[in-house]
Amino acid sequence: MSYVVNDPAAFADESTLGFIAANKALVRRVTGGVARRSATPDGQVAIVVGGGSGHYPAFAGLVGAGLAHAAALGNVFASPSSQQVYSVAKSVATKAGVLLSYGNYAGDALNFDLAQRRLIAEGIACRTVRVTDDIFSASVDEREKRRGIAGDLAIFRAAAWAAEQGFDLDAVATIASRANERTRSIGVAFSGCTLPGAVEPLFSVPAGQMAVGMGIHGEPGIEMRPLPTARELAVFLVESLLSEIPDGVSVNGAKAGIILNGLGAVKSEELFVIYGTVAAELEAAGVTVIDPEVGELVTSFEMAGVSLTAFWLDDELEAAWTSPAYAPAYRKGVVARGDEADVADEAMDEVFAVVGESSDASVASGPRVAAVIEAIRVVIDREADELGRLDAIAGDGDHGIGMKRGSLAAAAAAAEAVKRGAGAGSVLTIAGDEWADKAGGTSGALWGAGLRAVGETVGDQDAPDARSIAAGIEAARAAIQDFGKAIVGDKTLVDALVPFVETLAARVADGAGLAAAWTDAASVASIAADATAELLPRMGRARPHMQKSLGTPDPGAISLALAMTAASAVLNSSAQNSADTEENS
Repeated sequence: MSYVVNDPAAFADESTLGFIAANKALVRRVTGGVARRSATPDGQVAIVVGGGSGHYPAFAGLVGAGLAHAAALGNVFASPSSQQVYSVAKSVATKAGVLLSYGNYAGDALNFDLAQRRLIAEGIACRTVRVTDDIFSASVDEREKRRGIAGDLAIFRAAAWAAEQGFDLDAVATIASRANERTRSIGVAFSGCTLPGAVEPLFSVPAGQMAVGMGIHGEPGIEMRPLPTARELAVFLVESLLSEIPDGVSVNGAKAGIILNGLGAVKSEELFVIYGTVAAELEAAGVTVIDPEVGELVTSFEMAGVSLTAFWLDDELEAAWTSPAYAPAYRKGVVARGDEADVADEAMDEVFAVVGESSDASVASGPRVAAVIEAIRVVIDREADELGRLDAIAGDGDHGIGMKRGSLAAAAAAAEAVKRGAGAGSVLTIAGDEWADKAGGTSGALWGAGLRAVGETVGDQDAPDARSIAAGIEAARAAIQDFGKAIVGDKTLVDALVPFVETLAARVADGAGLAAAWTDAASVASIAADATAELLPRMGRARPHMQKSLGTPDPGAISLALAMTAASAVLNSSAQNSADTEENS
């Protein structure tokens, strides 16, 4: 557990500020993360990495010469928002373009891809290489679905070396992709980890057992095995990696960079005990180990566990792996200081969206929209711990805290927008943008996209009515499914959203008022959300643990149903007040 905490919701931000204060000569603060203190040399591709907090040294500690130019930093175990990734990339981009690289998790993929679209739309060349090194998280035939764990380091090193050589963006992406194709990892855990402020771990491992194939976000292991000796564990890890050799690699005579990574609570002396056998087993197999790394490179708070990575080298990748690097948490060889100018920290003043022209009728509807978002904030705040518990059963346990941060930011932004005279549509779009930016993760991106879609459909010229709201909710569904790619049956929030949208549209088409139609739709969504307990997840971090989730409803579907039910109370109260006013008139 975390012993040193102020406000758990502010943990990631406070940790980042302290990290920057401790490494001012090497890194600077930028909106959404950290960047090298020195400017990116003209004509050099910028390497931007990132992910959730809670994994130090990844990702902030790997920003520096010979490694990343910048890192986008999300909340605890949650991806950075698309706005964060975009802002961080803009801060270091040159005309040569940007390479984005990160572990392959649903929220990261969604938010980095959205940022890439935006960068390209602005004329900044951008490519992506996702890290997929975890051999236990998907089969060989579905390698694109595998997670990224400690193999991140190998891919980041290869990309950064290629950038330092002056290669163009296509060549940098090609080398990073080849590094990913030649990297394999497997991890085990002896205990779970606990999020800051929480009192229970995200998962537990029975005494005398170890979990095999766990993720780095507190996801439980895919299978349990008896706890071995250190020698037996080393043999198991090596044999697992040697059972899947990349195409074009012959084990006998091969060279490999090896990473034995501690996940937080297994200390260096224990890792050295394991590595002694790892080195002997690899030598016996005919593998020459080049510059092994033994220590904490990608952690998961205080999780007791280890991972072993093999980075199968060719001549070019060996040059990358052994090249100099100087970052706060990773230093190798001697890095010559160039003549790049240092760059000051970015100002962090909050920038509020400009409120455009709105009709009086739309402005008058703004407070009701803000009240709906405030009601959602209240119910999410109340249920955050339970949502986190549901998410921890087969996921990473961050859904509650992510939704809490997102809804809090959205409610504050909506209230401020009302004060500034925003129309109903602007209140929704401003709230959506703040939700996406502050929540991060998959749910943050989807809720942000949904609120923005409703706002853009409703607009600021007319007072929203049942038909325009129904059209806006349909636009939200389309945006969410377009971004997230989920369909009904995948065990996601879509399983509650689609029946909500369909019921709302049907009731409005039959002539029902907004409050009545919404209430019926929320009831249907709640039933659908509960029914996800009988589904197996086909997307996201829960997919590798699908059997564990059977019997438990999807937290995203539950939180959506809770939010829609809370909104219905506001709409019914507003409708009753309107009826009372008309009666009194």
